Amino acid sequence: MAISKSESMQITVFAIVVAVAGEFKINPFMGEVFRFGLGSSVFLFLLLLMNHLSYWRMGIYVGATVMLFRISLDGAGAASAGSFYLADSLKTHFPAMLYYIVFGSGIALIQRRLQQWNPLILGACVSLIDMVSNEAELLMRSVTFGLPYFQSNQWLLISGIAVVRCYFTTGIYSSIAVHQMRSVHAEQHKRIEQMINVGSGLYGEAFYLRKSMDVIEQITAKSHALYSQLNKEGHNEHSRTVLEITQQIHEVKKDSQRILAGLTKLVDLESAPEMSLTEIVELVGKSNGEYSRMLKKDIRIEKDIGIDYKTLHYIPLLTVLNNLAANSVEAIDRLGTIRIRVLERNEDTVFIISDTGTGIALQDQDMVFEPGFTTKFNQEGVAATGIGLSHVRDIVSSFTGRLHLTEPGKGSETTFAAMFPTAKLKKGV
Repeated sequence: MAISKSESMQITVFAIVVAVAGEFKINPFMGEVFRFGLGSSVFLFLLLLMNHLSYWRMGIYVGATVMLFRISLDGAGAASAGSFYLADSLKTHFPAMLYYIVFGSGIALIQRRLQQWNPLILGACVSLIDMVSNEAELLMRSVTFGLPYFQSNQWLLISGIAVVRCYFTTGIYSSIAVHQMRSVHAEQHKRIEQMINVGSGLYGEAFYLRKSMDVIEQITAKSHALYSQLNKEGHNEHSRTVLEITQQIHEVKKDSQRILAGLTKLVDLESAPEMSLTEIVELVGKSNGEYSRMLKKDIRIEKDIGIDYKTLHYIPLLTVLNNLAANSVEAIDRLGTIRIRVLERNEDTVFIISDTGTGIALQDQDMVFEPGFTTKFNQEGVAATGIGLSHVRDIVSSFTGRLHLTEPGKGSETTFAAMFPTAKLKKGV
C-alpha cells in the first residue's frame, strides 16, 4: 500500500529521532553488543502517539535507520584508525534492526485495541512484546557470534527492564491522552452550555412570538368582520381599504408562522435529553456569574437545592430563571448577593431568586408584571428590550404555575418565586 508524502516525512523523522535516542544506553551483558537504550521507550511512545501510521512499516523503517545510523557511527569512529570493516559492523547491528521489526509487528497486532485498553492491560501487553523483541535480538546475536543463548539472570533482567520501561512510557502516554480528553470534554461541555443558553433565549422569543400571533389572529378576524359589515352597508371604498389592511395583516401572520416554525425546530423538546434541577441551577449560576463579571460587578451567587429530579422541560425553566437572575444582576449596583433556592411545597416545585439590589419601589410592585413595564433604561433613555416579567409570568402560567413578587425582606431585598406543578416537570410525567 502506497504512503503519502506527508506520512513518509513523518516516518523518516520518527526513525531519526529513535536512532538518536538509542545512543543513550546501558550495556548489561555481552560487552558492548546488547544494549538497553532510550530508543525503545521513544519508539513505543511515538507508536502510541501516532497511531494513524502503519506500525509494521514503521518497525522496518526504524530498524533499518537504527542499523544504518550505528554503522555510520562505527565508520566515523574508525576513520582515523583505518580499521573499519563494513561486514563486521553490519553483523553487529543487524540484530538491533530485528528488535524494532519484531516490536513494531507485535504492536501492530494490537493496534486497534490500544485506545480501548486501560493502562494496566496496555502496559502488560506491551511489556510482553518488548520481552519477545529483546529475546529475538539476543537469539540473533547468539547465532551470529556463536555465543550461548541463555545466561544467568538474563530473563529476569530483560523482564524487569521491559516492565519498568513499558509501564513508564504507557503511563506518560495515558496521562497525555487523559489531559487531551479532559480538554475536549471541557470544550464540548462549554459548547453545549452555550447552545442550551441560546436555546433558552430562543424559547422566550418563540413564546413571545406565539403570543403575538394570537393577537394578530384576533386582529385579522376583527378586520375581516369589519370589511364584511362595511361591504353590506354599501361603503365600498372603505371596505376595500379594510380588505387591503386585512390582507397585509394576513401576510404578516404568514411570515410570523414561518419564523415561529424555524424557532420551534431549534428549541424542539421532543428529542431533548433530560437535565436535573441541580444542573439547571448550576448553569443559571454560571451564566449569570459571567454576566455579572462582564458588567464589572462583584456578585456572589448562592445556591440552595432542596429537591432534585430529571426533567425534559429544562429550556423553559432556564428561560424563566435566567431572566429573573439577569434582572437581579442588573439590579445590583456593584456589590451584592443573588440567592437561588429550589424547594418542594405541597405539589409544587418552587424556584426562589432573591437579590440584595436596589429593590423595586413600592408604587411599582403592582405593575411589574404589566406588559411593557420596565425600570431599565440606557444612557439615551431607551428602554430595555428583554422579554420582560409579563412574558416570564406567561411561560410559568403555560405550565399552570404561578410567578409572584414576595413580601420584601430585610433592607431592599427583592424576591421572586416561580412555582411549577412538580408532576408536569418530572421525568416521564
